[in-house]
Amino acid sequence: MEDKEKRREENIGKYIEQLSDESTPYRLRAAEALAGCADPRAVEPLIVALADSENEVRWIAAQALGKLRDARAVEPLLLLLGDPDRWVRRGAAWSLGELGDRRAVEPILPLLADKKKDVRTAAADALAKLRDPRATGALTAAFDIEEEPEVRTAIRRALREITGEADL
Repeated sequence: MEDKEKRREENIGKYIEQLSDESTPYRLRAAEALAGCADPRAVEPLIVALADSENEVRWIAAQALGKLRDARAVEPLLLLLGDPDRWVRRGAAWSLGELGDRRAVEPILPLLADKKKDVRTAAADALAKLRDPRATGALTAAFDIEEEPEVRTAIRRALREITGEADL
């Protein structure tokens, strides 16, 4: 058992090192691996990876932080909600929902009007997890103008989570 624990420690160290490797695939693999390790030491290096030059690395690092559910990630993830890359915005919204910190409610609201429907869906899903009544007005307004069925369903689900009411 000791060997297994020692190997795990070494692997976490290697993954953290690989997060700053010049090879994008290495950085991606490292971020994915750290997402599954449930180790608090992974949080700070993943936060640094949120500034990676590659969109995909930022996206995977954002999702990894959501899986690790560490409050230190909230502020850095909030900054990513305005990222030019839709996958990064989507990953940040998803992770903020996973983290459950209500400071994310107001910053997520503008994503309900994002030009990409998957980002709008991720925003509604995150707001559903946050269950904060402050989001009700924005969700209702977004529902009234939303044309995509998938996004409408996510908004309806969010409103149901927040208000407890079944119909819209």
